[in-house]
Order: sequence, then C-alpha cells, then structure tokens
Amino acid sequence: MELDDFFNYSYEYMEYGDFERTEQGYVQRQALHIISVVIYSICFVLGVIGNGMVIWVMAFKSKRTVNTVWLQNLAVADLVFVLFLPFSIDYVLRDFNWKFGLVMCKLNSFVSMMNMYASVLFLMVLSLDRYVSLVHLNWSRRLRTVGRAWAVCGGVWGVAAALSSPALIFRDTVQLQDVVVCFNNFHDENGHTFIMRHVVMVSVRTVVGFLVPFSAISVSAGLIMCHARRSDAVRLSSFSRMVSAVVLAFFLCWAPFHVFSLMELTMHSSTRLHHVLQTGFPLATSLAFLNSCINPVLYVLLGKKVRRLLKQSCLDFTKSSLRELSQSFSGTEAVSASVSSAPEEDPAQTPV
Repeated sequence: MELDDFFNYSYEYMEYGDFERTEQGYVQRQALHIISVVIYSICFVLGVIGNGMVIWVMAFKSKRTVNTVWLQNLAVADLVFVLFLPFSIDYVLRDFNWKFGLVMCKLNSFVSMMNMYASVLFLMVLSLDRYVSLVHLNWSRRLRTVGRAWAVCGGVWGVAAALSSPALIFRDTVQLQDVVVCFNNFHDENGHTFIMRHVVMVSVRTVVGFLVPFSAISVSAGLIMCHARRSDAVRLSSFSRMVSAVVLAFFLCWAPFHVFSLMELTMHSSTRLHHVLQTGFPLATSLAFLNSCINPVLYVLLGKKVRRLLKQSCLDFTKSSLRELSQSFSGTEAVSASVSSAPEEDPAQTPV
C-alpha cells in the first residue's frame, strides 16, 4: 500500500485487481489516498524543520555529551527518512505508479526500513544508558564517554543497515496493467520457499525491530522504577521524562504496523482478512510515518535543555539576521548619500 515495502507479491496483485472492481472500493481507496498524502506532507514539512533544528542545535550549539550524541543520531535517522517521503507522496498521487526506476525503488524501501531499525535501536540504547547513568553511577562515570557513545552509534547504524539489506535484494519493479509497481519479489517459483522468505522477513522485523528492543526498554524502565522507590539518590530528570515520552510515542506509532504485518502473513492461506488489511494497513503505515516528526516536538516540549538551546539559537539567529539587515541598509544609505552629495558637472565644461 503506501510504502508497499512490506507487501508480498500475491497481495499486491489482489490490491490492483479485486479492490478496484467496485465503485465503493474505489471511493474508499481514494479517501485513503487523500488521508495518506496529507499525513505524508505534514510529516515531511514538520520532520525536515524539526529534525533539522535538533541536529543543528545538538551539533553546533550545545556541549558534546553522551545524551546529545544519542539524540543527534536519532534525529539524523528521522531526517533521512522524511527526506525520502516525496517519493512515497508521488507514488500515492500517481495511484501507485512508480516512476523513479528500480534503483530508487530499492533505495527508498531500504531507507524506510533502516529508519525503523535505527530508531528503535537508538531508543533501546537511550533507555539502557539512562538506567546505567541513574543506577550504576560509579560505573557510568568511568566508562560512559562521548567516544564510546559514537562507537555504539556506529554499531547501531551497521546493524540497522544489515537488517534492512533484504530490501536491496528483493525489492523489484513490475509492469502491472498500466502502472509500474514497486514490490517485494522473492525470486522463486517454489511456493513454499516464497512463503518462507516472506515469513522470515516479517518475523525478523517484528522480533528484532520491535519485541526485543521494547523488552529491553521495559525491563530497564522497571529496574529504574524499583531502584527509585528504594533509594532517594535516584531522581528522574527532564531528559528521562523526554526519553520515556519518545519511547511511548514509538510504541504507539509502530505497534499497529507490526500487528498488521503479522496479519498479512495469513494471506498465504486465506483471503479472509483482505479487506481489513486494505483499510488498516495504509492507516497503520501512515501512523508509523508520524513518528519521525513527533520526536522533535517531544524534545522541545519535555526537554528543558533542548528547549532552552533551541530558544537561544533562534534568538541568536534572529539577532544576527537583523544585524546583517541593518548593516545592509546602512551601507545602501551611505552610498545614496554620497551619490546625492557629489557636485554636478557643468555641461559647458564637458569635453565634446
């Protein structure tokens, strides 16, 4: 559907066949298209502005700390994702007619999946780091450094890229009626092998990209709460509250998508959930897209330090712009004054 990243071969054929046969289905599909385009456009505008500002502040306006390294990398993952959203917007507007070729079909899907993996892995690292910094103070002061944080980020990006590599292998384009579809082609005529590849891809994405990270996040949060009740030394900072909100937002945005991904596996044996998937998958995918523009808003609303840095940076930028504008006007007025005060030449003395 919207992303078409996670749809199997047979399901896409059903989408362009059965769903377009009735007028009611066509109206429903058009309504979902409009909703999707609106959500994608909002995500693109807010995501580029919000994540761009977070990256700028974290990279150039704040002191380099472990926390800023985590937030900067998380914002980079979201920014790269929203920069590719115009391709998905165009795909939906053209009634799922892919005009950008095979390479961009693979790359767009790869970036989308890598964003999902990188985001959830960075959130897991944030939660584990928060637990270590709050509960194991001596250990964190000795080993928690900016250099090690960057090394961990490099590892996260490597793992996310490796987990997203199936998109580069299986993503393909095919001429279907009068449109070109970007879809998952599992390159095998054996039905059992085809199904197994699809099941493995969805299972790995659900387990590694959702269940395992959120298990680690939940355990670390539970340990922090238990330790906080027993010790007065542990205090939840604004940064901790912000991380909790970001984690909760990721869960609410991505959980429906993973549920529908698992439901999609039933399409290999039955078409009973076909219409449920037709309606629910686009909305679940759009909701997952929203996560990339929600995070910067949470940084500003819940992170006191981030909010203060953004406010100061905006003030500095405004003052700098006004200063340059004032200097420009002053220079223009000086030139105008010098021209107007220059003596006029006597025409009689002008050589012919």
